[in-house]
Amino acid sequence: MSLDLRAVLSGIGLTDQQISQLTSLLEALEGDEHAPTAVRQRELAAYVHLADSLAALEVEEIHTARNIADLGAGAGFPGLALAVALAGSTVWLVESQRRKCDFIGRTIAAAGITNARIICARAEDWPDGLDSNDVVTARALAPQPVVLEYAAPLLLRGGVLIDWRGRRDPDEESAADRAAEELGMKRVEVRRVVPFPDAHDRHLHTFTKVADTPDRFPRRAGVARKRQLGSR
Repeated sequence: MSLDLRAVLSGIGLTDQQISQLTSLLEALEGDEHAPTAVRQRELAAYVHLADSLAALEVEEIHTARNIADLGAGAGFPGLALAVALAGSTVWLVESQRRKCDFIGRTIAAAGITNARIICARAEDWPDGLDSNDVVTARALAPQPVVLEYAAPLLLRGGVLIDWRGRRDPDEESAADRAAEELGMKRVEVRRVVPFPDAHDRHLHTFTKVADTPDRFPRRAGVARKRQLGSR
């Protein structure tokens, strides 16, 4: 059975060119044995990668973002899908592992995505990204306090973090709220999303940068995980 990608992504309002580029993403994923993800088969990846990534379009602020930083980009999601959907934005795919950066580069070329840029470095080691992004995205990256610490220094004041999560964890959310306060961030919303029919317990957590992040951040690479903010 051929994949009807427009049906999978119904309601998003994509052009024929965007559908073609997203189809090329799926083809690159399926055809590259070195793709850094276990989900490569195009019918499944259309849901698990594309539809899940494009759930971020439910967040109003992303539509006017000039610069979007996707942290821990991995196989390129959500960043590449968002780059296709948001042609007016520049999407910076921040990934520290060279083999993943190489895959992302091949995929960008295969799909003809002109507004995506690769930063092959850790988030803490990207000085040009400081205070320069309207939106930061993170999908299955790290505990939420850690994601907040990665994201806050990269955001402009008033910028937004969109953090993909599964089942809600009150203890982690409380720790994240304490970390957010220390970083000049504030939780705005936890939005339940259903990007495809079998999706369960998927949530987008959004935080806004309401104050300048203290100068001591970002801390040295690796410290955010070892000494998490918000702990008691």
